[in-house]
Parts: sequence; C-alpha cells; structure tokens
Amino acid sequence: MPPLAIRRYTATTALGHGRDAQLNGLREGRGGLRRNDFGGDERLDCWIGRVDGLESEALPDALAQWECRNNRLAWLALRQDGMLDAVREARARFGADRVALVIGTSTSSIGASEEAYARLVDAPDGQRAFPKDLQRPIVHTPHSLGDFVRHATGLNGPCVTVATACSSSAKVFAQAARLIHAGLADAALVGGVDTLCGSVLFGFNSLGLVSQDKCKPFDATRDGLSLGEAGGFALLERADASHAGLTLRGYGESSDAHHMSHPHPEGLGARLAMGDALRRAGLQPADIGYLNLHGTATPANDTIEAQAVAAMFPETLHASSTKGWTGHTLGAAGIVESVIAMLALEHGVLPGILNSSEHDPACGPQIRFDNQDRAVRYAMNNSFGFGGNNCSLVFAA
Repeated sequence: MPPLAIRRYTATTALGHGRDAQLNGLREGRGGLRRNDFGGDERLDCWIGRVDGLESEALPDALAQWECRNNRLAWLALRQDGMLDAVREARARFGADRVALVIGTSTSSIGASEEAYARLVDAPDGQRAFPKDLQRPIVHTPHSLGDFVRHATGLNGPCVTVATACSSSAKVFAQAARLIHAGLADAALVGGVDTLCGSVLFGFNSLGLVSQDKCKPFDATRDGLSLGEAGGFALLERADASHAGLTLRGYGESSDAHHMSHPHPEGLGARLAMGDALRRAGLQPADIGYLNLHGTATPANDTIEAQAVAAMFPETLHASSTKGWTGHTLGAAGIVESVIAMLALEHGVLPGILNSSEHDPACGPQIRFDNQDRAVRYAMNNSFGFGGNNCSLVFAA
C-alpha cells in the first residue's frame, strides 16, 4: 500500500503524560503499575495502570455535556506533544470536512453509566431514573468518545468509533488508511481511549484473567493480566516525496472467530494478521526489527502468540510485550503500543518485558526480557481482541 505519513503522535498512560514519559519509563525500567486504588470499598486485590491527574482534569465548560472519566482522559491526551496544534494545522490546510476521525475504545464511557445506575433517584412518574447530572444521553453510548473528540477538535470529516475489544485502536489505522486511499479524506486523526471502571475490573476477574501480582508477560510463572487505562492519538496523511519521518507501511486484519475469549489454539488469526500486514507493506519477516506483542500475560494468549511468532520470524527478531509498564489498556492498547513501536524506531530503544525473569520453554527465542539499544528500520505492533478480532501494523522510520 502507499505509505502514510505520521505527522504527530502521543500517548498518556500510567507512565505519565506524553511521549517523553513513555520513553523515559521504558529506558529506566520503571513501570506504572500500582496496587489497585480505584473504586469504592470493594476493590479487587490486583495491580492496575492508573493515569494520574484525571480527578482534577475537568472538561472545559464548552464541552461539559461530555463530562466523564473517559472523555477527561481523551482531553488530557489530546493536549500532549502539540497534538491539538497539529490537528488545527491539518484542519486549516485540508479543510475540516477532509480530515477523518477514527477512534477506538472497548468500554467508552460505561463508567458514567455505572455511576448513574448506582445513584438512581425517584422520578415523578414513580419510576427510578438517572440523577439529573447524568441525564446526558451522549455519555451512555459507545460513540461517546468519538462524538466528544469530534467536537473538541472541530473535525467534520468521516467520524468512526471502532469497538473490537483490545484490537480497537490498532484497527483505527487500517480504517483511516482505507478512507484516505479511497479519496474520502486527505488526513485522519486516529487514536483510542479506555479508562478503568467496575465493568472492566470485575468483568475480567470473572473470566479468571486478572493476576493478584504485577503481570509477567511470557514468564513461565505468569498467571494473568494487570488492567490499565490510557489514551493516545496519531495524525496521518498521504506521504509525499519530501517526507522523511515515520510512516504507516502496512496493516493486516483477521477474524478467526474461534472463541469469545480464548485465542485460536494454533494462532490462526495472529498469523493471518501478521502475514497480511507484511504483504501489504511489501516486506519479509526478516525485515522487522522490533515487534510489540499483544502479550497479555495470560497463560494461553502468550504461548499461542509466541508460537505464531516463532513460526514466522527469524530468531534475530526482538519481540516483547510492554504491558508490564502500562497494564493492559484494552481499547487503547493498539494506539499505546503503536506509539511504543514508533518510539523504538525514532530512538532505537527496544523494550524488554518488565517484571518477567523466567523464560517459558514454550516460547521461542524471539521473546526478549531485556531492553536493547539498536537502530531498526521497521517495527510491528500486534493487537488481538476477543472473538479472534486481530490487527497487526507495520511502521517504518
């Protein structure tokens, strides 16, 4: 496919606000996980990746109708690394109706809906109703995030919310590429945001997937994930001959539909997505220098992904999961880990795997626990979602 220029990118996670916070945390081996301090009296005994500052980051008055934790995080992330300025410049250059907005999320602002149900009041008709301050229909829909960002940025091009579980904000790159290459937009703001809430914490715990310790991706003793929250964005447009920076070179998508929550036992969907991304980029497996793995630290996911990688890539590949730094940020994982892949390309910092120390013999030599400083030209990011909904992205420096 024709490459797309990445004009600006940013992420805000438990490591801090903006790109520098992510890069410094990776370099220093300093993770953002903490003992669960989110929610009320009944808290899970686990570790989480919580973003600091959201409780004091109310939305501006003009955007108050979208007020909720998820949109607060979106607003915080948009204001990092000059992203809003870059969007304004693209809007002025192309026109507001020629810049698409493609946003990924898995739970959107469901935390506000949880609060509304917890605070039901008596209505005049004798029924129970949401309290007045939460009688704002837009925050109780999956498109809450997309609608908020559209109004916050003033973009009037195609506006799409992608909700494919943990692959959501990786698939936004593929959707944006199709919109641009089809001539429906000249540029696209892509991104993803998900925040912690009861449905996330207790829902994943009910599946037996949450560890009581810090997650240890690909470690032989791993026993589950650590949940986190994050937001991130990237601005894409057609690459001209003068562009010498980062580009999106390819994407691959698959839906093996093997099981609602368990990956295909032979990694069929993962292999299809990775192979499709390489073909679209016109590359061979040996060309990839760094691969950011989905790597949730659940026993089945990591083994199957590692075996799929070992079947496709040479032993020289540096592959790792960075969820030990940020937690699994669900619908935001795609954008966060794409940002990490781009940081690896720009700064030559190939992350290892935080918290992990005991190699699993079921995982191949591509899985690296230690950081490495090495320049690479191509990086891939894997994001796999429930229902076998998978996406792989290839970036180039």
